[in-house]
Amino acid sequence: MKKPAWTAVIGLLIVIGSASALSAADKAAVLERKFETGLRAVADGLDGVMGYAIKDIQTGKSYLLNEKEVFPQASSIKIAILLEVFKRAEDGSLKLDERIDLAPDKKVAGSGVLYYLGFPSLSLSIKDICVLMIVLSDNTATNLLIDRIGMEAVNKRMDDLGLPNTRLRRRMMDLKAAAEGRENVSTPREMTALLEKIWTGAVLKEPFRTDLVAILSIEKDSPLRAGVAAVAEDVAVAEKPGELEAVRCDSGIVLLNDRPYIISVMTTYLKRDGDGNPAIAAVSRLAFEHFLRLKRSSDLGRVVSMK
Repeated sequence: MKKPAWTAVIGLLIVIGSASALSAADKAAVLERKFETGLRAVADGLDGVMGYAIKDIQTGKSYLLNEKEVFPQASSIKIAILLEVFKRAEDGSLKLDERIDLAPDKKVAGSGVLYYLGFPSLSLSIKDICVLMIVLSDNTATNLLIDRIGMEAVNKRMDDLGLPNTRLRRRMMDLKAAAEGRENVSTPREMTALLEKIWTGAVLKEPFRTDLVAILSIEKDSPLRAGVAAVAEDVAVAEKPGELEAVRCDSGIVLLNDRPYIISVMTTYLKRDGDGNPAIAAVSRLAFEHFLRLKRSSDLGRVVSMK
């Protein structure tokens, strides 16, 4: 007996519907493609070279561009210095309340305030010096810490952590070393790996891990923070930006509740210095909007607003 024509039509529609249905994984993939397209558009629109590594701590998924390329770090290298100081505190070879005298011949210009202080004398704890290094990017404070722990100790620590391209090669404001090509460097992938090791407790025990993250989280003027604050001003970012001629970079952990992620964005060969930070902020905003959407959504994409 021949089936009615309409049954064949219904069967075809069912097949088509089944074939075109999107699973939760498919929907997530659509969002990821749109996210990556937006990131690439920012990088392509920058008159310079950009690299980034963004890692979703929850899923382990990373979004990468020029992630293995070596970039100048400027003040972002101070994250590695801060870690070495806290590792020394953890193993007992220094104390964070240990005081260091500020001698006049130790002062260097550039960012920070210590260059203008210390008359007739000044003594600061190592922890206070760490805060000045990270929050005000104080170059004198940074050099005091380098003198205390040793430049090679920082590099050995990076080697031990499997980060061979993250290198402290000169003190702050050492223009002779810079002219000789000795820059402080890293890659987007290595900086995210370093921050992940800090965040997960793989490299520092408590309370040192929490104290270090707290120092990095003190609010400062930075492009990563600007990108997040454009959407939500109350979300902290544990990070350290850096600036040099034709170079802008920033690496940090965005402390989005239940969905923290790590982000490192680096730029170099900038035609206009002023383009670097807005580009980093644009990448930061795209990342925050993406992870915020995932945090707030069900597997079906429904957002339930609880008022």
